[in-house]
Amino acid sequence: MSKLPGFAMTSSGFDSKTFVAQLTTQPGVYRMFGADGTLLYVGKARNLKKRVATYFLRASGNSRIEAMVAQTRKIEVTVTRTEDEALVLEANLIKQLAPRYNVSLRDDKSYPYLQITGGHPYPRISLHRGAKAVTHQYFGPYPSATAVRETLLSLQKLFRLRPCSDTFFAHRTRPCLQYQIKRCSAPCVGFVSERDYAHDVANAVQLLNGKGETLATELITSMEQASQTQDFERAARLRDQIAALRRLQADRILTSVVQDADVIAVALHPASSCVSVLSLRDGLNLGHRSFFPVHPLHLELGPLLDDFLPQYYLERAAPAIVLVPQVLEVRAWLERCFAKRAGHKVRILQPRHGSMAGLMKMAEQTAQQALSAHLAGRVTARARLSDLQGVLGLSRPPQRLECFDISHTGGERAVAACVVFNRDGPLKTAYRKFNIEGIVAGDDYAAIRQAVARRFARAKSSEGPVPDVLFIDGGRGQLTAALTALQDVGLHSLRLVSVAKGPGRKPGLEQLYVPELETPLILAPDSPGLHLIQHLRDEAHRFAITGHRGRRDKARRHSVLDTIEGLGPIRKRTLLRSLGGLAQIKRASMDELERVEGLSRWLAERIYAAFH
Repeated sequence: MSKLPGFAMTSSGFDSKTFVAQLTTQPGVYRMFGADGTLLYVGKARNLKKRVATYFLRASGNSRIEAMVAQTRKIEVTVTRTEDEALVLEANLIKQLAPRYNVSLRDDKSYPYLQITGGHPYPRISLHRGAKAVTHQYFGPYPSATAVRETLLSLQKLFRLRPCSDTFFAHRTRPCLQYQIKRCSAPCVGFVSERDYAHDVANAVQLLNGKGETLATELITSMEQASQTQDFERAARLRDQIAALRRLQADRILTSVVQDADVIAVALHPASSCVSVLSLRDGLNLGHRSFFPVHPLHLELGPLLDDFLPQYYLERAAPAIVLVPQVLEVRAWLERCFAKRAGHKVRILQPRHGSMAGLMKMAEQTAQQALSAHLAGRVTARARLSDLQGVLGLSRPPQRLECFDISHTGGERAVAACVVFNRDGPLKTAYRKFNIEGIVAGDDYAAIRQAVARRFARAKSSEGPVPDVLFIDGGRGQLTAALTALQDVGLHSLRLVSVAKGPGRKPGLEQLYVPELETPLILAPDSPGLHLIQHLRDEAHRFAITGHRGRRDKARRHSVLDTIEGLGPIRKRTLLRSLGGLAQIKRASMDELERVEGLSRWLAERIYAAFH
């Protein structure tokens, strides 16, 4: 890729004619900027000269595009080697920079899979996100964690596969509740043989691979054989499995769709639209996931899809068929790029009739319902912001709220969490966690002071947004600590409030401390502003606990011995076996360490130094 210099603003505005005349005909990405340097738009082009010229040669008839062009004072161009490279670059820039006139898909979660573990006589079935291990089997991706959990529940009822961790499994001496409610066959205590359990796992895999009818036939045959041999207990169990399988098929199988497909439906709204993605895999309806991308006012369907599809499918493999509500001008380009990344042919189609049109109609109804709920939630959120404005005496409804909370276990591995709400609710892409170091264990005041200082260290120089109100979970002490941190970084005008739990820690009795008041504010239990503060505080608490548990568990999975250079797994096992555990190693003298077989003097010194 190579970058061409942009044409800066002149006294008469942007000289589009001169700029277009010198443009290359190669593929690439262009970025349009306003007078103050604000990024307005990022676009891709197979022919940069031809594409950019269309903005200036004639009126588009689209008020959104004409407003954007009227504001443009500078264009920067990046030339790419291929058209596909331009598509990828455009999607990445939109995601990173969120230009004003683009559709920005905020989706930072990895898609969940259903995992069946390998390397164990009794494999576990569970939800999985992240990197995949070669020893396990994965099915998906699913559109949401809810879809995975529904499938897990169905498979547990059908085949009674264990969902518990290997550690839990290894320490059982009697069946757990899952066995009692008939969702597990209790392999942990030997209630099912390894052979029978493997057969159940194979049946589950067969169903997940879309071979439900074949599985049903095999189960019927096995049931008849069990009846003929008078193994009535097994026959009854197979009968129950067949009945459960039929119910699952009736709810979720779509026999008319033989290929993997996604149905992309859109419910348009001038300010906030909904894109609903319905996923069909191996004949199963895996459910849907709704997105509410950020876009300019009165955006049309075509531009929305042009921006949404690349951002969505460059993060995950596209299925064989992608159904869309409108034919796209760049369809062939997208198909080629998606196929290259997915490793199979991809077709983007607009369904006109038949079962696929029925799927599109169903997905559009889903999108419309999700949009209605989203817009209703926004109205509620804005009413809460207006009430909060009155409670805190602000000049206007706050547009950005932040809240800090601290989580630790007896002072161990403290984590500070900062959550952000905007006009529409939680802004999860802006959440931050801070690992607290260098303080006395359990000193919440010092932790708050450190976290707030780190968050706003560069805010004074206009690097990063500053909230209209900063909330701190705690009382007067936490408020003073945060106020000190803000003064240290030079932010003296930031509105600060601490939220303390009331008597009995009951919701609705929260006390709000502000620096200029001697006594705390106590809002009415039905106050919309209080409900917003509770939501913000609870979300900060949840996020802090999640961060702390992750940090604590990671630390506990690693021993100090893992950090000692030269101490490999064999010598580590020998050391632990010889001295009887980590506690004895900590207490051991240099001479005792050196007497362990395989440890040299210098390695014994390293081990001793690690603990002393």
